[in-house]
Amino acid sequence: MPNDADAPPTARHRVILCHFDGYSTALLFARWPSGSLLWPAPLAEGARAFAATDAALPAAEEGAAVREAAIAQLGLNPAEVVRVAEFDEGLTEADGSTVRVHLLRFDTFEAPGAAIEPAGGVFRHLPALRGSSPVELGLLRVVFNLMIGGGGRA
Repeated sequence: MPNDADAPPTARHRVILCHFDGYSTALLFARWPSGSLLWPAPLAEGARAFAATDAALPAAEEGAAVREAAIAQLGLNPAEVVRVAEFDEGLTEADGSTVRVHLLRFDTFEAPGAAIEPAGGVFRHLPALRGSSPVELGLLRVVFNLMIGGGGRA
């Protein structure tokens, strides 16, 4: 595995950006120009989920740095972005490398589409995301259960 010492905070991390309206229970997710639901890059073909407790995963504590990197690189308002620490998922890619996925939720009245638009992102409801990667959709199911159902895995 390559030396991660000089890698940016997002090198072995991915982010799901969402907006949840507690009043209407509307849950929207960012989709990026690549078609991926993960920022900053899609997963490699053949990625699969596994227990986030695995020692091979990047540290969960790096989530704050990943949040800051997302805010800086996407030009987001830090007061509007909350890291959901209860979401903690791990993935392994076909080459054996591991990736930790973090959840960032916008804490705004409406989904801030204009905030992610410069990076090519758009917010979509879950049904509009059909056809996305099955692994990514599986991650969104966990987010859905956490946000709407009040729990983690189904």
